[in-house]
Amino acid sequence: MTHLPSTEAAVTALRAIAAEYAREIEVTHDIGADQTSRRTSAGVGVTADPDGSLPHEAHVELGGRPNVRVRLYPDEDALITVDGVECPDIDRDDVPAFLRSLYDGHAWVKARRFPPGHFLMVPLPRDRVHKEYILVGLSPWLARRTR
Repeated sequence: MTHLPSTEAAVTALRAIAAEYAREIEVTHDIGADQTSRRTSAGVGVTADPDGSLPHEAHVELGGRPNVRVRLYPDEDALITVDGVECPDIDRDDVPAFLRSLYDGHAWVKARRFPPGHFLMVPLPRDRVHKEYILVGLSPWLARRTR
């Protein structure tokens, strides 16, 4: 697994994945403590964190199915949304592996009989699986992956 030391390094990795899987990619950046979502207490016009660093957050949208959006936070984690299913607190280093699992067809939806429910299951390196409860209805892409 490659360590992605910055938001920009993660964006570069996502651009490579988009090219590898022939996906369109759209990236927007929020730079500065007054712009990033987790620094709302910074105040108007305050761009640097108290330690002098400049926080950088990126929003990435990948084309095709499933619909995938990635929000890369300055705190080395990410929120990945797959067809409306939010997967929070993904380690930034795991984002490329998460997307490869989706695009290579390794992710699946686990159906639970009682109580009824569905979970998005995404294999990650080192024999880990990210499991996320699906609150929304199943998209056609998610429904085709139900086991």
